Amino acid sequence: MVVRRAAVAGSFYPASKTELSRLLDRLLAEAKPGPPPKVLVTPHAGYAYSGPVAASAFARVTTPIERVVLIGPAHRVFVRGMVSPGADRLATPLGEVVVDLEALARVPYITAHADVHAQEHSLEVELPFIQKVAPDARVVPIAVSHANASDVGLAIEALWGGPETLIVLSSDLSHYHPYAEGRARDERSVAKILAFDPTLLGEDACGCTGLNGLASLAQRKPLRGELIDLRSSGDTAGSRDAVVGYAAIAFTEAA
Repeated sequence: MVVRRAAVAGSFYPASKTELSRLLDRLLAEAKPGPPPKVLVTPHAGYAYSGPVAASAFARVTTPIERVVLIGPAHRVFVRGMVSPGADRLATPLGEVVVDLEALARVPYITAHADVHAQEHSLEVELPFIQKVAPDARVVPIAVSHANASDVGLAIEALWGGPETLIVLSSDLSHYHPYAEGRARDERSVAKILAFDPTLLGEDACGCTGLNGLASLAQRKPLRGELIDLRSSGDTAGSRDAVVGYAAIAFTEAA
């Protein structure tokens, strides 16, 4: 049994199980309800900065979920293609999440690379939210630095499943611009995401590869997008001199 240990508990979010659980309960309770999503776009900064925005997305998960396909950028170790952590379980202060190894096996070009995941926060910070809203779900964790959008789209399609499967794309938006400039940049990026424009760059969204992969699916998987929340660190817990943008976006399957 290989367990990927939490790397950013105590920095990005509380290391105490009780404190973390209470914080998540409060953030989720403050979020507004909405239609159950098929795909969520959620930020991955420290909870003091992006937690309320992430909660506004995860609060939409109100139907039973058995599998969460979780795709996020690799910040610390550059990798070509898509990689899994090579683990059976992922640990957080709330417990361990089971990795859906059977689902990962459906996409043979997703390879195991423990070093990429070992210190990566973009997937880890989403896990406690998943444990709260989908406590019985298995997770398909995928980190990516550089990959072809169509390849990412094909991986998402192979893992799409039915209503039991939720796709979560982890991404922050612009980084370290003055408040007004960051807001304008983020509004343009959100417009691209909602329009399934596959030309996002890393300067627009660090999770651009996953988002562009979703865009490549637009013709085969008709979706309706909704911006739930758009804020920055200047709205939550930081200075307005150099902000990081956060969006919560939900996509539902079109009839």
